Formats: sequence, C-alpha cells, structure tokens
Amino acid sequence: MVVKKIKKILIVESDKIIARVMKLKLEKEDFEVESVFDGEEALNVLKKKKFDFVILDIVIPKIDGWKVLENIKKKKNKTLVIIFTELRQTVDQEKAKKLKADEYYIKTDTPIFEIIESVKRFSLNTKLS
Repeated sequence: MVVKKIKKILIVESDKIIARVMKLKLEKEDFEVESVFDGEEALNVLKKKKFDFVILDIVIPKIDGWKVLENIKKKKNKTLVIIFTELRQTVDQEKAKKLKADEYYIKTDTPIFEIIESVKRFSLNTKLS
C-alpha cells in the first residue's frame, strides 16, 4: 500500500478573499494549506513549520515579500516559491529570478486556477522535502 504524502502549502497574501479562494481550491486538490496575511506572520510561521510550497505576494504589510523570499531561499531547503503579485515590471521579475523564485505570476494576467495547476504540476514533477 502506497501512502501519499500530503503536500503543505503556505499562502502569503494580504487580500483575504484571494487567499481564501486559493486555500479552498488547493484543499479540494488534497493539499494541506495555511494562510497568513503579512510578511511578519509568514516569517514566524516559517520558523515553526515546514512547507513544500509558498505562494507569495510581494506587496504585503509589515515585511515585504522580497524579504520573505530571501529568508526562504537562505535556508537552502526544497521549499518552492511561487510569486503571485501585482508587480509587472521586468525589474521585479528579474529580481524574483535572482532570488530563486520558482515561478512568477502577475495577478491581473493570471486566473487563480493557473496557480493551482502550477502547484499540481510542481507537486507531481518534484521530489519535495
């Protein structure tokens, strides 16, 4: 009998409606999901728990998403980070790449279902923690 490991996802999103919709859709796909609404909360949760994925907005209160991303990647674990933000400038996309974000999506150009599909794709194709 094969035991399927449930993938754990942290959503860091200041828009509580977007966070809730994403959470519900991911839970429907059998992911374990937690949501936080600012960078400070994100860093506190990341100190205590391990996640396979982080869906991260950059424009968030208290501590911005760039600092959260830096913190995640500094730990050199296998946590995958999907950026989902309003920032559409090339300079922001290049910064995300430099900081080793795994994907970069612009909110106004990307329906939530595409984020869910991206997580599912990564989940199937990547050996996570």
